[in-house]
Amino acid sequence: MTSETPRTIRLATRQSPLALWQANWVSDRLTEAGHQVELILLTTRGDVDQRPIDGASAVGMFTKGIQRSVLAEESDVAIHSLKDLPTAPTPGLTLIATPPRAPVRDCLISRGDKKLDELAAGAIVGTGSRRREAQLRHLRPDLEVRSIRGNVETRLEKLDSGEYDAIILAEAGLQRLEMHTRITESLSPEKMLPAPGQGSLGIEIRTDDGFCCTALAALNDPDTHASVTAERTLMLTLEGGCLAPIGTYGRIVSGQLHLDAVVVSRDGKQRLYTHGVAPPEEAMTLARQLAEELLQQGAAEIIQEQRD
Repeated sequence: MTSETPRTIRLATRQSPLALWQANWVSDRLTEAGHQVELILLTTRGDVDQRPIDGASAVGMFTKGIQRSVLAEESDVAIHSLKDLPTAPTPGLTLIATPPRAPVRDCLISRGDKKLDELAAGAIVGTGSRRREAQLRHLRPDLEVRSIRGNVETRLEKLDSGEYDAIILAEAGLQRLEMHTRITESLSPEKMLPAPGQGSLGIEIRTDDGFCCTALAALNDPDTHASVTAERTLMLTLEGGCLAPIGTYGRIVSGQLHLDAVVVSRDGKQRLYTHGVAPPEEAMTLARQLAEELLQQGAAEIIQEQRD
């Protein structure tokens, strides 16, 4: 009598160094648990199209191709940077795990190691994020903010070549790629709130895949899950989409979920802010309450401006 061949779990991932780091981290955890793993390397539209990110067509540009691979059963698990994953659920897929979160802050990398407050008026700062752009304009309206695309290494090369005086990146990516020595300044949440899910991985599986559900659920971190659930629910309630100028930060402090949220006009002149606290199990309720407060302050008009 022969034993059944063990199932290989196929992990779908983009091929950038950061995406591969994330996929290999998941692969290592599954291997340690006794599973056989294979990486399925994919190229998404976001990897190919280097035009400035703009418009509704850009939503999911780094994630949809990976999700299609799982839905078509060409792979079993989709691994994302959670901040890239649209907040609206995808039919047939379940976000099964959010592992322990890396640092959530944005950070400044500059030529001459100048901090944000030290940059000269008119200095050129690169970012591919409207959220960062809006908060940057609020903090330093005298700077020139320009779009930048490409993976972490490409953006650093553009900075080093003199195309920009400074750029803003997620601290988590630099830490994971062991490039943290390039960081000039880690920007506090009081200065710049991160994107929903920033610093966290998002692991999706087919909803009906019980084997992968059991295997991947073991990687979920409850505190991270509560925090990012609140952040993503707030974004979904505001109908912001990943391009909207919305920053939000959830974290567990002494057993309670604290959630901050901000909506900023693209020119930085309007900044709407709110904060709330609730038990972690009430993450979605808290997020909806704060979203409603922001809508009462006029958030819908600011978000709509980004679509026009």
